[in-house]
Amino acid sequence: MEQVKAFHITDEASFQIGGDKMTLIGGPCSIESWEMCDEVAGTVKAICEKYDINYVFKGSFDKANRSNLNAGRAVGMEKGLQILNDIKEKYNVPVTTDVHETYQCEPVAEVVDILQIPAYLCRQTDLILGAAKTGKAVNVKKGQFMAPWNMDNVIDKIRSCGNEKIILCDRGTTFGYNYLVVDMQGLPIMRSLGYPVFLDATHAVQTPGSGKEFTAGNRAFVPQLINAGLAVGVDGIFAEIHPDPDHAISDGPSQLYLKDVEQILAKAKKYDLLTRGE
Repeated sequence: MEQVKAFHITDEASFQIGGDKMTLIGGPCSIESWEMCDEVAGTVKAICEKYDINYVFKGSFDKANRSNLNAGRAVGMEKGLQILNDIKEKYNVPVTTDVHETYQCEPVAEVVDILQIPAYLCRQTDLILGAAKTGKAVNVKKGQFMAPWNMDNVIDKIRSCGNEKIILCDRGTTFGYNYLVVDMQGLPIMRSLGYPVFLDATHAVQTPGSGKEFTAGNRAFVPQLINAGLAVGVDGIFAEIHPDPDHAISDGPSQLYLKDVEQILAKAKKYDLLTRGE
């Protein structure tokens, strides 16, 4: 794999993003409770340690971009940040969450190690600058409507704040109605911009707008996308994981069952090593 601008998430972080091994950003779509997040974080951390994979816990305190007015939106910023902080302290793992408004950037950055910019907001200049100015790593989801090479403008916005801790993440591209496609050529093209690239393999199997009251999806294809992404050379995988996704308050059909994660990651690690020539 060609070199990218690898970086430590924080001065205390024990691993690099874009370094010599893959990273998993994983956790539930929505922060529903401390108990659920605790179960996911503890289980996935142990699996990642077993297979020598870097791990960042992910959970959203608010799902602001829901299709339906009555869809679940998690526990809110105050309680969500407390849970993320508790996960960080208990398991000694970096944590990340998404921000939707500029006012959220500073208080969120006091807790998390990576600020995530949702795909629909990847062109929102003020939000991107607000996240970049915190000095924390910024993970920008590529909009379903954007070409991989157009992410260079996003990079320029973050770098204008003196921040080089940049992750670009592909979550599929809109293809006709209610369908997303992952362009495997687009992953190395986006990585050629010089920064680590992740593949969001769970959002990529969504079928947006196909459910009457929620977004449907097909988690059966997630393992294949993970392996394909690692085979063409990405720095990490983003995956949403839930103990009981069929009863999750958001993105249930595309989230992985926690019980399946070890088998999926064991195989994924082999693809990563093969691509890295190890």
